Amino acid sequence: MKPKDKYEIISELAKRRGYFWPSYEIYGGVSGFLTFGPLGALLKRRIEDKFRSFYMRPLGILEVETSVIMPGEVLEASGHVESFKEPTVECIKCQRKFRADHLLQEFGDMTDTETEKLGLQAVMDEIGNRDIRCPECGGKFSKPEQFMTMFTTTIGPYSDAVGYGRPEAAQGIFVEFKRIFESARERLPLGVVQIGHALRNEISPRQGPVRLREFTIIDVEFFLDPENRKCDRLDEVENEELRLIIAENKLKDVTEPVTVTVKEALNRGIIKEEWLAYFMALAKKFLVELGVPEEQQRFIEKLEWERAHYSVQGFDQEVYLDRWGWTEVSGHNYRTDYDLSRHMKASGVDLTAFKESESGGKRFIPHVIEPSFGLDRLAYVALEYAYTKRKNRTLLSLSRDVAPVQASVFPLVSKDGLPEKAKEVYLMLISEGFVVEWDESGSIGRRYARADEAGTPLGITVDYQTLEDGTVTLRDRDSWRQVRSEIDNLSQRLHGYFRNKLDFEGLGELIER
Repeated sequence: MKPKDKYEIISELAKRRGYFWPSYEIYGGVSGFLTFGPLGALLKRRIEDKFRSFYMRPLGILEVETSVIMPGEVLEASGHVESFKEPTVECIKCQRKFRADHLLQEFGDMTDTETEKLGLQAVMDEIGNRDIRCPECGGKFSKPEQFMTMFTTTIGPYSDAVGYGRPEAAQGIFVEFKRIFESARERLPLGVVQIGHALRNEISPRQGPVRLREFTIIDVEFFLDPENRKCDRLDEVENEELRLIIAENKLKDVTEPVTVTVKEALNRGIIKEEWLAYFMALAKKFLVELGVPEEQQRFIEKLEWERAHYSVQGFDQEVYLDRWGWTEVSGHNYRTDYDLSRHMKASGVDLTAFKESESGGKRFIPHVIEPSFGLDRLAYVALEYAYTKRKNRTLLSLSRDVAPVQASVFPLVSKDGLPEKAKEVYLMLISEGFVVEWDESGSIGRRYARADEAGTPLGITVDYQTLEDGTVTLRDRDSWRQVRSEIDNLSQRLHGYFRNKLDFEGLGELIER
């Protein structure tokens, strides 16, 4: 029997422990939709909060929330109606439809760089030449057609009021730029983020949380003066190393990344914009903090015909996954003034900024640097890289600041006043703002194992010694070491621990085994 890969293992664990599972299971399920359970929803929220503290607060980035449904004219102006299409083929035998370029990549040994530049006739020729058949029934395919990958709807009772489910959160920021800019006292540079749902009507999503029809996106739009694009925080990251597959090497089929510092990448013109390089370095560091080593990350430059219609330079950040290999988790693009110019022209509304000069000043359209992340992918990546085994036990070694539940509270046994004392500790921690779980079912060993598999960093056990001296046992998920800590200062120590200001040994007196 073929051994399970990590995706299969993580998926089974995720269902069992309440991280995620396919949506609408009782009706047979619908591919491309995923339900995040109690732990999964918490994990996503933790990653969001970490993103806010890591990216937003140091740079003073503002957050907005705009509508998911967009009027047709917005996405016509942005170019999405024209460009958001993919080649699709239909199986003549079973009538299932598939994205043609993905078939060529999965079964035809072609790269995305090779398939990106193929027209519909060339796609058909390649499928025929490589004898690619339907992966479901083995049937032959029809001629490829372009398929609109945005969800279409009507707004209100009027059939001519066409709307779309937004394929990205960015457009909501661009169309509201005037109001946001005014509320921010017309300062540049100005960062604006939106974290919310996006919709893409994927043709044949078959990659679980990696390719969804409804997903959570983090779009940061960083507006700046096109005549002053210097990054004033570059010294913070200029010595950070990035693993890059650059455009000229892609054209030579060189897939081994070059490792360069941010400073070197800018000096050599590999990365053309300082703020683009800055955000790429932050993205690398952010993934490291989610548990992904640097050597399991890379940035791959998009060739001209691969880039989105709005981008003049772009890099995808990729992480290596057990089943799917190198997988995109974020995109970094220099969008220039493309979006604001298009919306300004289509709406007739002035979206320029003004700057003073000796001659009296002038108006200009701000340029945009965009980092964009898929939150669902980040959550899955964190789970896959956290998965480990210790003495035949499954552990999720999630970093303490993204683990959904921070601690589990256990009475050693369900008698002699221990449950009552443990409940006091449990309620005290909740009142202090911690996310804790109560578990008194089964042996203490089984309860530890359940918490380890769920990724909970700490186990707090109330035992007979607790009744004598007011201390509890704290158990570390990863090392299984234990310390004794006084209940009276437990909250203070835990706050330090979860803010990464204390290590485990700082929580109490080590219990020697």
